[in-house]
Amino acid sequence: MDLLILRHGEAGKRSPSPGDSKRTLTAEGRQEIADLSNGIKSLEIKLDGILTSPLLRAKQTAEIVAKSLKYKGAIEELDSLKPEGSKLEFYSVLSKLKQDSMILVVGHEPYLSEMIGEAISQSGCRINLKKAGLARIKVISTLPKIKGELRWLLTPKHLKKIV
Repeated sequence: MDLLILRHGEAGKRSPSPGDSKRTLTAEGRQEIADLSNGIKSLEIKLDGILTSPLLRAKQTAEIVAKSLKYKGAIEELDSLKPEGSKLEFYSVLSKLKQDSMILVVGHEPYLSEMIGEAISQSGCRINLKKAGLARIKVISTLPKIKGELRWLLTPKHLKKIV
């Protein structure tokens, strides 16, 4: 299985109220995701699934990429991809997917960088996934924890240049 791990785009300002889950992508964030989607498209990647955090900015990011890639399947929202979500629950979901799948995962920091670090290093190296950054991991095993090989880690600037 290959995971494309995408951090959501630029979102509106954080507020101290409990409205964090409703923060939307900014106009710049939407444009950045649309631009990098063209980079993903030029790599001729065919997605078998999209898994996203249910927070609005992540869902919007997933929807923009899905539209750009003409993905026809469902976008599955997982509470385990929330910033405070359980990685072990997420790994359990991954374990039920086909081993030859290409899955887009959209979420948040520090969750995604920690997951990437845990997947590629026994000591849990630190990766910094920028907003709208994309990593590709070739997954070797999913349980009890994800293990895999980092194939690439791209910033938004890299993805825009791929077109």
